[in-house]
Amino acid sequence: MKAILLKEFGGPEQLYLGETEKPTPASNEVLVKVKATALNRADTLQRMGKYPPPPGASQIIGLEMSGIIEAIGAEVSDWKVGDRVCALLAGGGYAEFVTIHSQCLIPMPEGFDFEKATAIPEVFLTAYQAIFYLSKLQKGESILIHAGASGVGTAAIQLAKSLGAKQIIVTASAGKHQICKDLGADFTIDYKTQNFEEEVAKITNGEGVDVIIDFLAAPYFQKNINSLNFDGRMVMLALMGGWKVEELILANILRKRLLIMGSTLRARTLDYKIGLTKDFSDYALPKFENGELQPVIDSVYEWKEVADAHRLMESNKNSGKIILKVE
Repeated sequence: MKAILLKEFGGPEQLYLGETEKPTPASNEVLVKVKATALNRADTLQRMGKYPPPPGASQIIGLEMSGIIEAIGAEVSDWKVGDRVCALLAGGGYAEFVTIHSQCLIPMPEGFDFEKATAIPEVFLTAYQAIFYLSKLQKGESILIHAGASGVGTAAIQLAKSLGAKQIIVTASAGKHQICKDLGADFTIDYKTQNFEEEVAKITNGEGVDVIIDFLAAPYFQKNINSLNFDGRMVMLALMGGWKVEELILANILRKRLLIMGSTLRARTLDYKIGLTKDFSDYALPKFENGELQPVIDSVYEWKEVADAHRLMESNKNSGKIILKVE
């Protein structure tokens, strides 16, 4: 089969369209002919040799896909050949074919094309896990979402709104504020020109927010702690700004009874992923079909243009998902 492969670890120029062995589904798996995949920050890290796939996962880059079931394993009874699906993957998305456990599949929402469907799995499952499983955001609570115009950010805004959050505050560069507001953000903060800790204090009358979803880590850590309300919860999903905090005042963690969590999804157990996929599908599929939830797509590339797509992601100029059409 054709796949996007690596000459060696390095920049986007190391990616090329080549040939590799086609996978064979196990008895509880399906083989999917991939029609579209999407970029994630983890893809760029894997390309540079900084984020190896979990043991047993495909070495091919790509954490999500949409496509058509080509074959099913002997034990699979919940799907049939020809079904249109999308899914989160541990790897292998940048390829013509991929195998996946049948219970990790998500049916394509009615009316969606493959590009739109492939923009669902990674960002919405990540955001759903952070909001529903970890922070346990409640109706009437407030939430601060950093990187609001990112893929996970745009999904988190919509899920928080669907849950009935009282105040949805996001940080994003000024040019990306409108898309965040269109998705349901109540307040937008330009992280380049404004101090988000001061702005959150103004918006919440000094109380702080109940939940923070963060991707920057080190440079935001102290301000995040200071921006949380009593019994506040923070979920850290990435270390984009750095992993080492030089100085930290811990008093507010005790005084406010704060809960600080970190999470990745790629290396979770199969059982965890099956449960998460089911819970998310039950909650979100009707909302995709009635338009309450919408994946946000920045741009669509032919997969032979994968290097250009990676350059766009690394420029931080995109709002929403960058899609690769697989042909």
